[in-house]
Amino acid sequence: MRFYKATAFLFPRSYERRILFICFGAVHVPLIACIVLQAVTGKWEVLTLVTLLVATLAGTAMGLAAIHALLAPIGRATGMLAAIQNGERIALVPQGGDDLVGRLLHGVATAANESATRIEQLSDVAEKDPLTGIRNRRGFLDSAKAALRGGRGGVIALIDVDHFKAINDDLGHAAGDRLLQVLAERIEHHIRRNDVAARWGGEEFAVLLPDTSIDDARLVLERLRAQIALDSGLGVADRAVTFSCGLATVPTFAQLEDATCRADAALYAAKGAGRNRVHIAHEPVR
Repeated sequence: MRFYKATAFLFPRSYERRILFICFGAVHVPLIACIVLQAVTGKWEVLTLVTLLVATLAGTAMGLAAIHALLAPIGRATGMLAAIQNGERIALVPQGGDDLVGRLLHGVATAANESATRIEQLSDVAEKDPLTGIRNRRGFLDSAKAALRGGRGGVIALIDVDHFKAINDDLGHAAGDRLLQVLAERIEHHIRRNDVAARWGGEEFAVLLPDTSIDDARLVLERLRAQIALDSGLGVADRAVTFSCGLATVPTFAQLEDATCRADAALYAAKGAGRNRVHIAHEPVR
């Protein structure tokens, strides 16, 4: 580290140029020694000096090119480490030999893999509901942004379990939690692969159905509602479980918040109309 710090004044911002400069000077030592010797002795051999000068310049050019190439993996490793620190994924990490550069590249590869694993774990924690294992509100919004990319429209459904407080009060919170887990499984199993389901909060779930008309979305949710009402495996003894649902069209992702408010209003209208039903929100005034 002493020599590294002592030579920092040469090129403070370029380690590569510092090495090239030192090597350039080292290669010219024989030529300088020859010139000094001939000057002291007074015996000038021009042909020898010219030959040595040409050989020195040629060797310098080849040496500098080789050193530049040998330092390239270090520059690449530095760039990859910066990308890892920024949370970016490294698609391909070059493999080196059993030398200093090879060990450096191996260390970068290890750091990249560990960083990717941590990012995935943190993403799962941040975007998944710990009780049901499906997306939470944040995960839903991230997935909805991708599903509605390019101006694709769809329908958002808000689902709320009817009389959930009574289930908690009569059967205990463990039974209520189990019901939410099973209901999340039923919803995920019922919807299509490109649909997005999430636990919206409490006993409320959200489903986004991209590229779907409001009538088709209503058929999907009506079938789910009927299946849940007849399902005897929801873990609440002999009590029937039903849900109310509000639907609203989503023209673009930018209008998702407004659509969610309209679906929420339709959900409460379904609750007020007797529960166990699906209501469609009024279209916004254009």
